[in-house]
Parts: sequence; structure tokens; C-alpha cells
Amino acid sequence: MGKADFLSPKAIANRIKSKGLQKLRWYCQMCQKQCRDENGFKCHCMSESHQRQLLLASENPHRFMDNFSNDFRKEFVELLRRRFGTKRVHNNIVYNEYISDREHIHMNSTKWETLTEFTKWLGREGHCKVDETPKGWYIQYIDRDPETIRRQEEQARKKKHDLDDEERSAKFIEDQVRRGRGGKEPDESPVYTEMKRESEEEKVAFNLGASSCTAGPSKASSALGPSALKAAAAASTKRKEPPPGSDPRADKKKKSALEEIMEMEENKRRKQQQSVRTDHWLQPSIVVKVVTKRLGEKYHKKKAVVMEVRDKYEAVVKLIGSGDKLKLDQNHVETVIPAPGKRVRILNGPHRDTEALLEGIDEKNFSATLTLDSGRQKGKRVDVAYEDFSKLA
Repeated sequence: MGKADFLSPKAIANRIKSKGLQKLRWYCQMCQKQCRDENGFKCHCMSESHQRQLLLASENPHRFMDNFSNDFRKEFVELLRRRFGTKRVHNNIVYNEYISDREHIHMNSTKWETLTEFTKWLGREGHCKVDETPKGWYIQYIDRDPETIRRQEEQARKKKHDLDDEERSAKFIEDQVRRGRGGKEPDESPVYTEMKRESEEEKVAFNLGASSCTAGPSKASSALGPSALKAAAAASTKRKEPPPGSDPRADKKKKSALEEIMEMEENKRRKQQQSVRTDHWLQPSIVVKVVTKRLGEKYHKKKAVVMEVRDKYEAVVKLIGSGDKLKLDQNHVETVIPAPGKRVRILNGPHRDTEALLEGIDEKNFSATLTLDSGRQKGKRVDVAYEDFSKLA
């Protein structure tokens, strides 16, 4: 009996039944197929495609679990960033929105058994801020987007520049005031003394034109004003001694905004020069060697050229000699080291995607000496490990 027509009642009923979420117990994560009932799931488990997927997973089960875990983490964090931003939200609310998609990665195929364990892992790895309350666990996304960080650094530099302009303006005004005074120091502030009379019949006189006040005929009060003024002047002109616990090195010159910006740029350049390694290295136009034995002795230890890279970890290769095309995983191939004098491409590390010339091989350290043939550091000699470069096709 042929397949039902697209507009037939049976086909329409099947599409209606397939809408929405189905039971998790009838979902195959390896094949990413959802079955509607137990009989359909049993038939799927007995199918040839499912058995083939199980054979591939049996070679390296940890890699498949790590891939599912990474996909689950990326989609969960992306939903948190896009839907809630940097707001503090309950983890169960985010999870319910995540599983509303039929094609989501199920948690039972990852390395986390519960949502609480996954939330704690996000906090330990620094992906989110997490805190526990009587109502449950709350998470908050940490925005580490390069554009956001660049914008914050730009605002900080602008603020430093504005402060530096204010300091220059204040210094300019101070110089103008000093030149207006003719280079003289500002007048000392007056010191006020207590007026005393020895008898009630004495009169007190004020000389408003003088810089100090004097008492009338009283010699004691007239002598008190100048002596107190001299003592205060001597105290004000005397240099203050630093406290015994102070450190003279603490009074160093404060860095200007320009020096801080230069220091920030230098730190940024050092970070860019550090080794940036990834877990995927496949690139087109390189020569690799087939190392898996599941394809038979016909393809084992044969060299091939990478024609296309799919999903970073899979490649379509064309065998040298026979011309057969195969779709292989990254773990099923390895790099090829040519003879000295041949051109290679660096696949990992700080000089990734750079073409170079093989100068020599160090078998003791499992590395080779390469001369960079492209990029800003063209002509530089570097030492690269065997697995970080491969022969160019």
C-alpha cells in the first residue's frame, strides 16, 4: 500500500497528532526522532539507521555526551540572553520556555541529571550569577559580548579623558591666579585672639585700618595680640612633619588618563597574542589520513583531501588515488606531516589559518620548525606541534 496523499484524511490526522510535545520516553536523542507511541519507538529502535548511530556512539560515547551537553548549554544560555537579558529570573521559568520547542536537546542526554545541578555548574563556570532562595534557584546572565566590553572600555576611556581635561583646566586657572599675584604666596589667614580687660573701667579701641586689633591703654591686652599673631604665623609657616606610620612611596605621581589608556591597549594586545586553542581543527584544502578501521582495510591509512567542512567537526574528503568521497568525523582522521621544504597550514594555536613552510622536524619533542608565509608576522620561525599543522593539498 502506497504512502497516503498529503491532503488525505490520514496524512492530516498524522500531522495533527505530531504537533506539540510528545512523551520523553519515546524520544531518541541519537537520531533526534520523536515517536508517538511505544510501538513506533520499538520499530525505530530495530531500524538500521538507529543501529548505525549506536555503533558510531559506541566508539566514543563521551564525545557524543559532551556534544549534547555543549549544545544544551549554548541553547539554554542563548535563550536566557535573548529573552531575559541581564535580569534575575527563576531557572525553572527559563527551562519551561526552553523545552517548549519540540527540537530541543533533552537533559537526560547531557552530563547533568537535574536542573539544579546544571544551574550550579553555570555559576561555577562563570556563565551566570546564581543564588539560592526559599523559592528555588535564580540565575542572571553575565554579558561578556566583545561589543559590550568594547563599549564599556570606550566609556571608561572617555570618562578618564574628561577628568584629565578638568585637571588641566584647574591647573591652568591656578597658574593664572599665581601670575596675577605676581608670584607671591597668598596672604596668611588672620588669627583671632580673645580680648581681655583687667578692670571694668578700661576702654577697648578697634583699629580697622590695621591688620590686627589692639586694646586701648591696657599693655597686657595690646601685647597679647601681636604675640599670638607671631605664634600663629610661625605655626603656619612651619612645615608639617609626616606621621610616623606613613609611607613616602605612597605619594607617587598619579597616572594620567593617556598612560592608563596606553596600559589598557598593551594588556589587550598581550591577550590577543596568547595562544587561543579550539577543539576543532578541520579546514578545507588540507591533506589528512584516514585512521578509522570501521570502513575496512580499503580506506584504512589512506590519504585524502578535505573538500568541505560541516559543523566544525565533520568533513567531506576525497581520497587521493581512487577519488572516492567520504563523510568522516574529526576523530576518524589525523594530520599529515610532509617532507621539509613543503607548504603546510597551521590549524590551531596563535598562528591559526596561517600558511607556512616546513623547515625541519624535531622527533624528540614531536614538533616541527615552520617559517610563516602569510600574515603580519611573515618570515617568522615558530615551533608547532605535529597535531597543529597539516600538509596543503
